[in-house]
Amino acid sequence: MLLSVLCAVGAFVGVFSVLHDVESKVGPETTAYRLKADVPAYKALDAAQFERISMPERWLPATAVTDLAELHGKITVTPLRKGSLLQEDMIVSRPALRPGQQEIAIMIDAATGVAGKINPADKVNIYATFDGKEQGTKPESKVIVSGAQVLAVGKLTALDPNADRGSNPTTRRAGEAVPITFALDTKDAQRVAYAESFASHVRLALVAPGGDDTISPADRTYTLDGDK
Repeated sequence: MLLSVLCAVGAFVGVFSVLHDVESKVGPETTAYRLKADVPAYKALDAAQFERISMPERWLPATAVTDLAELHGKITVTPLRKGSLLQEDMIVSRPALRPGQQEIAIMIDAATGVAGKINPADKVNIYATFDGKEQGTKPESKVIVSGAQVLAVGKLTALDPNADRGSNPTTRRAGEAVPITFALDTKDAQRVAYAESFASHVRLALVAPGGDDTISPADRTYTLDGDK
């Protein structure tokens, strides 16, 4: 009987020692969040897209998000995969208006715009081409806004081939377009609205990150006759 008791005590001490050793290596647990499904890049995030999990604090990356309140006003910077642990370097603040700016959205042809390349927070130069028929002048291309900040990029939408987009028949064309929202001051917003209504085409040129988006006055208007 005494031997059985001693064996039981020994076994208990052994198990307790193992558990204590494991706990000392693992440590206390903390809260983290992982994705329930894939999320494309540059999309807004909300708490419903994540599930709460517990994991050892010592194994949690220093950049891990432990409070979903941090998602407010944030978007993804890269495509996120199901099961990924949410971390601070995966998200950035959504571009916001500065004092004096306003939002303006226009439809950009998917073929002539920078299709699939433009994302929120990018900067673009906005070009408009005028055929000159309405004013009795020669065709010309103009940079109407340089360094326009992109706030949002919508979903690809089919254009109605019968839609009347102003008095210019060349703008009545079939195809697909993407609504793109810009942050512009009043004057630039007027330029974009005018071009969207009366230009034959409106195109975007993506400015390289960190690049100089300044365009000299001499280069803002182009005509074929002037290209000598």
